[in-house]
Amino acid sequence: MLDELIVENLGVIERAEFRPGRGLVVITGETGAGKTLLLGALRLLMGEAADAGAVGPFGPETVVSGRWIVDGEEMAVTRRVPSKGRSRGYLDGMVASVASLSEAVGGLVEIIGQQEHLRLRRPAQVRETLDATLDEEGSKALASYEEGWEERRRLEGVRAELGGGRAALERELDMVSFQADEIGAAGFSPGDDARLISDARRLRNREALRGHLGRAGESLSAARESLGETSGELNAALALDPGLEELMAAVDSAEQFMEEAAYQAEGAAESLDTDAGMLEELERRLSRLGDLRRKYGSTLEEVLAFGARAEQRREEIREMLGTADDLEADVAAAEREVLRWGEALTEARRRAARKLAETALGHLGGLGFGRPVLRFEVSAAPAAAHGCDRVRLLFSSDERLTPGEVGRVASGGELSRLVLALRLAGGTGTAPTMIFDEVDAGLGGAVALSLGRKLAAVSQGTQVLCVTHLASVAAFADHHWVIAREGAAASLRPVGGEERVAELSRMISGDPASESGRNAARELLATAASAR
Repeated sequence: MLDELIVENLGVIERAEFRPGRGLVVITGETGAGKTLLLGALRLLMGEAADAGAVGPFGPETVVSGRWIVDGEEMAVTRRVPSKGRSRGYLDGMVASVASLSEAVGGLVEIIGQQEHLRLRRPAQVRETLDATLDEEGSKALASYEEGWEERRRLEGVRAELGGGRAALERELDMVSFQADEIGAAGFSPGDDARLISDARRLRNREALRGHLGRAGESLSAARESLGETSGELNAALALDPGLEELMAAVDSAEQFMEEAAYQAEGAAESLDTDAGMLEELERRLSRLGDLRRKYGSTLEEVLAFGARAEQRREEIREMLGTADDLEADVAAAEREVLRWGEALTEARRRAARKLAETALGHLGGLGFGRPVLRFEVSAAPAAAHGCDRVRLLFSSDERLTPGEVGRVASGGELSRLVLALRLAGGTGTAPTMIFDEVDAGLGGAVALSLGRKLAAVSQGTQVLCVTHLASVAAFADHHWVIAREGAAASLRPVGGEERVAELSRMISGDPASESGRNAARELLATAASAR
């Protein structure tokens, strides 16, 4: 439920703190005091478009904050609307998009008002309203239908993947098998391209390499002979000066290094003769790699990745082919299941429609309608996610008028009372907070008292907020709040006891101090208390 609403600088409201409480909560006040601004604040938290023109004169921006209790947990929502620039939203202290606010709050509040584009105007909402009253058999039919529909969609998705049937799938299998086998048979591994290019370059330049290595070997041999002479001189010097031992060891090490280097140069030159027959094989491998790169990717890595995907697709197709023969039979069986449960759902909806419309008509009689007509029309339609029906709610305020779809023929005030009647008849709706904005327009007398009783009845299971001008409605409230305007600012406060009597007297007679008005107010409160 809505636990707290704080509004700052919205229109004539400088700051208002609203803690509605459970049950039926009414908001009253003089015309123009700012009652509907509170509903505007809630709409902002529900993610509706922000109007910079609504920013009040008390600061540079409007700030609206709300706290909901959802399944025992608190949820805090804030919307900031500057006089210039874009609005900003926050959800539990974190920056949130307007869409996120709508998703978080939209399902918690249902606003029913004179100018509201009600959900009841939408065909999907009419169907959901009816489905919420299905009996046990109907609920089972709805669940089974939705399950069958999803299964049929899944099977049709598999069939779509087949690309027109088994023959097409087999053609694709041949293609990906050829690709996977061609790449696999080449036997390449990551890094082979660089290694092949290096080896081929070496063998292509074999004669030049042999010459360079031969001359390098000769130079190393000459250097080694020179170091031999140097070693002989140092040995003689070492006999005279033992301190030259470290220098002697360095020269010996250099001589050994030169000997090893000469040996390696000789071996590298000899290997060119040994590898002479490999150049043809290297050229063949490079040519093979070039063919694969032209077909499957600009690099060896891309070629290998293509081969891995082809292998994976081959396994997927083999698996699908294993089930392809049975697929058409499965699709046909799923379609039969959808139609079977669709027929059962249609019958269940028609049963619920008769019962809901009959009960709602009884409530409409007590809400100012003389001889209204209300009926749900359940007609055949192509199978869809929620059934094989088209559900329409037909209404006329008098039986002498031709009924039409409720969204086209019902006024805002009629829609508000119609929603109330349906809620009473079927307990429909999932929003934990319902807000009625001047649902009492044009009513009075016994009808107003009946409306108050019905709102109180709805509030037994749902938090109900109601903006009203009628004392007969306000008297039934569990919590009564008054909004009053003083100059350019408006204030909001709860009233009880004699303050509430005075407010009801103002609503009845226009004078909060009128003795007769106060007596009438007390009588209304007593009537409401006895009716609960």
